[in-house]
Amino acid sequence: MELKVVFLGTSGSMPTPERNLPSIALRRGRELFLFDVGEGTQRQLLKAGMGFKQKMYILITHLHLDHVSGLPGIIHTLSLLQRKAPLMVFGPPGTLEYVRSTIRRVGNLPFKVVVKEVSAGVVLRGPDYTVYAAWADHSCPCLAYAFVEDERPGRFYPERARALGVPEGPLWKKLQSGKPVILTTGKVVKPEDVCGPKRPGRKVVYSGDTRPCDSVVRLAEGADVLIHDSTFGEDMADRALEDGHSTASQAAEVAKKAGVLKLYLTHISPRYRDATPLLEEAVKVFPFTTLAEDLMEVDVKFRETPVGEECT
Repeated sequence: MELKVVFLGTSGSMPTPERNLPSIALRRGRELFLFDVGEGTQRQLLKAGMGFKQKMYILITHLHLDHVSGLPGIIHTLSLLQRKAPLMVFGPPGTLEYVRSTIRRVGNLPFKVVVKEVSAGVVLRGPDYTVYAAWADHSCPCLAYAFVEDERPGRFYPERARALGVPEGPLWKKLQSGKPVILTTGKVVKPEDVCGPKRPGRKVVYSGDTRPCDSVVRLAEGADVLIHDSTFGEDMADRALEDGHSTASQAAEVAKKAGVLKLYLTHISPRYRDATPLLEEAVKVFPFTTLAEDLMEVDVKFRETPVGEECT
């Protein structure tokens, strides 16, 4: 199943001609997860060709306006489109009152808005994924989120199945799905007899606004993608500390400590019309770093695994 990250907004505090306010879209199959909804998010969704019809979850890191000012527009648009499916909104304490005040201004809605105020821990469980949260270190209560797929079955090795007398067909399929089978001889063959070790699913982490902190490092451990606050350059480290943000090189340190595969710098201060110097600082610490740009798309692939027959 395709897992795609789309950067809808990569600026911090104020929009610029090149960068919209913070919002990250994660699309998996027919589900859409929006991490923060800065002003203009709905227009960015349209420009990215994502629309509003899929199942949608909104996950808010904190209630500073640059991260939530797009929510009224999204709710209003969904109302005009006569949406029927519920809209799920997650966020820290205070989210419920903000959403209620928004609904009062939009008016009667043809759909339900379900708000869950959350803390560190499990936020949402899907059929084969989990969304976790951890507290970040900002100037107000702020969460970071991790989208984590369940483990996948190990690779299936047909020669092992044949050697154990398992006939090709439905029994192979059952073993590939992680279930034991019983042969006509009464012999039980377990998945681990014919499959390699289980393989990790994909993991995407979004920090929200934060100083570098151990809680985000732990949340991001082993992630395929880390999207981290990189508001300032190293010459503004004191300002970053004061305002509750990170420099690009500090974000790179977090990525390095967490052992992630790829780091994306976002929440870029409007003072940087050209943010290339931030990227240059970060790659000195963590080479696998990319400077995020609005409407950039990232396909998150499964990790490479030993040669064998792919389980289905």
